[in-house]
Amino acid sequence: MQFLFAWFAALLLLPAILPADMNTPAQECVILLHGLGRTSHSMQDIENTLADAGYCVVNHGYPSRQDDIEWLAYDAIIDSLGYCEAQHTVKIHFVTHSLGGVLVRVYLQEQHIENLGRIVMLSPPNQGSEVTDLLRDNVLYQFATGPAGQQLGTGPGDIPRQLRPIPGEIGIIAGDFSSDPWFSPSIPGEDDGKVSVASARLKEMRDFLVLTNGHTFIMQDEAVISQVLYFLRHGLFDHGQRDNAAGAPENSGQGADTELDREPVNEQRP
Repeated sequence: MQFLFAWFAALLLLPAILPADMNTPAQECVILLHGLGRTSHSMQDIENTLADAGYCVVNHGYPSRQDDIEWLAYDAIIDSLGYCEAQHTVKIHFVTHSLGGVLVRVYLQEQHIENLGRIVMLSPPNQGSEVTDLLRDNVLYQFATGPAGQQLGTGPGDIPRQLRPIPGEIGIIAGDFSSDPWFSPSIPGEDDGKVSVASARLKEMRDFLVLTNGHTFIMQDEAVISQVLYFLRHGLFDHGQRDNAAGAPENSGQGADTELDREPVNEQRP
């Protein structure tokens, strides 16, 4: 009888004595941040997939065309962090599209997230976008993108080029299929119609992946969403699965770069 009582007591205490890295998805909160001129609906497919996988997901919209990037970064993130805290989650992840990735970088310049986990960026203009350089003075562009659209250029005075490296395990997915071919001639190298593959990179990223997607709908692609989930679980992308699907040898892909100050990994294509 004493043995049974001790066994039952141990079961009750088990969650308290598990190692800190044995978190279940329900204990982990994923904040989704959409891109410029979009709404939370654009991230709905990712939200559904992550929720089905057991994560606590926050998919709140923000007025991307109404304020500058510095204010948007605070406004878009602070309420979501409060929601995660209210759910008693122990780890905070981010999944972003386009401008959303820049907002996370801006926020982390001055703010500290104690339980920051992994950050997956989809088509982020981390080094700026040549589309902004081209259209900055265009009245229609100014109307469509607002103050934030004026800050996304590639010049040294533009926001993306002024940001310091940030903490967290960062995985970046870039597209190399132009969804806006009329912009591509002004973008050097491979691009997704708005952001070049090279511009998506960060020195501190842990892994990098190039998939055949355009900028506008990359967040709704099933292969992209699958890679997002894989990175949140493992801290790297599933290069082997992608390479095998393309008929490449299993060892042809680059793995994760586990030292943040090392040179970025080479992109791999399907």
